Amino acid sequence: MRLRLIRHATLVVEYKGHVILVDPMLDDPGARPPIQNSPNPRNNPLVPLPFPPEQVVMDVEAVLVTHTHSDHWDANASLLLKKHLPLMCQPEDEGMFRSLGFIDLRPVAEEARIYDVRINRSGCQHGKGEIGKMMAPVSGYVLRTGGEPTLYIAGDTIWCPEVRDALSRYEPAIIVVNTGSAQFLEGAPITMTADDVIATCQAAPGAQVVAVHMEAINHCLLTRADLAFQLEAARVIEQVAIPMTESG
Repeated sequence: MRLRLIRHATLVVEYKGHVILVDPMLDDPGARPPIQNSPNPRNNPLVPLPFPPEQVVMDVEAVLVTHTHSDHWDANASLLLKKHLPLMCQPEDEGMFRSLGFIDLRPVAEEARIYDVRINRSGCQHGKGEIGKMMAPVSGYVLRTGGEPTLYIAGDTIWCPEVRDALSRYEPAIIVVNTGSAQFLEGAPITMTADDVIATCQAAPGAQVVAVHMEAINHCLLTRADLAFQLEAARVIEQVAIPMTESG
């Protein structure tokens, strides 16, 4: 398996010899306004792609989308991705993708299969209380196949029982967490804080954690440097990879 961070939560995963693009955010920097009612009001995305979006999608054989917020699926993704590609999504988003012209949709209610890879859907809490309800639905996914480590892409979630249950049920070797401590002007964070990443490490001490979803959208306030500082203080820094983008 090979996992590459492109930007934010956009990943290229080479798994079982196939190339899967996760949560494509391919717009140019500054193409979209700031997230409404959020701090640090700057146009999004904040940073460029490491290479042209056409190059990002060039070798993609399938697409996996956790949810359709604009920092996980955007206008350039709709334009550039070939409509015949297998596209796996949560059932709630199937209608939207069909309206965009995608013809090989694989909604994941509980489990789907592609290229001999089992993909299981896991639950998320994209924030607490009313904010969490407003942000739903959101999903995580677990990828499993013979000869590859089990990969858990937790999605946009805070530390919650659903994440803990996924760790216990699937015992993933690799865990991708969306951190950045994204938040609005009011309310608690809607993605993982440093404490949430630490809790993930402590619940799965044998796993490699990969922290993404930072420094690319205006309301993600936790930086890579701040996360590394707090992970080091908690003595779990060696368990966590904090990748830069491909150009970093």
